[in-house]
Amino acid sequence: MDKNYYVYILASKRNGTLYIGVTNDLENRMFQHKNKLIDGFTKKYSVDKLVHFEMTNDIISAIQREKQLKKWNRRWKLALIEKENPEWKDLSKEWFE
Repeated sequence: MDKNYYVYILASKRNGTLYIGVTNDLENRMFQHKNKLIDGFTKKYSVDKLVHFEMTNDIISAIQREKQLKKWNRRWKLALIEKENPEWKDLSKEWFE
C-alpha cells in the first residue's frame, strides 16, 4: 500500500513568518498546528495558515524537498507560494469548519 508524504509551508499571514515541515498525515498535522497542540516555533509565532503543500509517495523525496525549501532564500519561497496561491488562502480552512 502506498503512503503519501507532504511537504508543506505555513504562514502567520500574507508575507508573514513562514514554517516548512513534512508529514504523512497533513490533515492531522494541520489540526495540531491550528489548535497549538505542539510546543515550538509554530505555536510561539502563531504560524498555522497552510499556504502551500506538495505530495509524494516517497519519504526520502519528501525529506529532501523539505531540506531544499528550507535552504531557499525568502524571495524564492514567497514566489513559490504566490505561483500556486496568489491570494495566500489557507488551504486547510475548510477542513475544520
